[in-house]
Amino acid sequence: MKSIKDIYIFIGPPGSGKGSLSHLCKKNFGWAHLSTGNLCRQHIARMTDIGVQIDQILKSGKLIHDDLMIAMVSAWIQEVAEHVAGVILDGFPRTVEQARALDALFSQDFFAQASITVVAMHIHDDHILGRLKTRFVCENESCQVAYSYTSHESCLQLTCKECDYPLKKRTDDASDVVYERLKIYHQYAGTLLDYYKNSWHKMITLNAELPLENVFNSFMQSTGK
Repeated sequence: MKSIKDIYIFIGPPGSGKGSLSHLCKKNFGWAHLSTGNLCRQHIARMTDIGVQIDQILKSGKLIHDDLMIAMVSAWIQEVAEHVAGVILDGFPRTVEQARALDALFSQDFFAQASITVVAMHIHDDHILGRLKTRFVCENESCQVAYSYTSHESCLQLTCKECDYPLKKRTDDASDVVYERLKIYHQYAGTLLDYYKNSWHKMITLNAELPLENVFNSFMQSTGK
């Protein structure tokens, strides 16, 4: 079995652009992109037992249980390892407990040659709230590219530029759910970032309020890509 060479852990609040930056990295470098949100939504779309449980949790804006998330992430990494040299973990881990479990996974021989980089994306809540009001995403669960449109009506006439699927609003982008998601993020983010600052992993910080192209260029400069 082939081993992973590069692992990037993207940490940032909902709406910080983790998915959009991941899409550019996937497009330019051929990396595999794990969005735990997309993985959960795939389970929901398939109406699996896990998907039904996850659907209820996501709609309330709460976090998925650690043991469930870790099992899904571990299975995904091992599945894609045969095909790519690098992977992006988008929005996982979210807690110190998940980070410790992930480090235990990375301590296995399979990951001995992997370079692990933590990417912290900083953005103010007000900027996020404004951004998510205009965010629409591709309906294709395997795509999920995000777009920004100020008019709901005009968006309904448009399709994804990547796969030609219709665009939609995500239920977890509703204002009340976003407030809850941000509250939960801030509850855990400080201790999670402190954990990684004191770990052996390389860590870089990006200003996620900048245009996506600038964020991507900053990422490439910081990682030497």
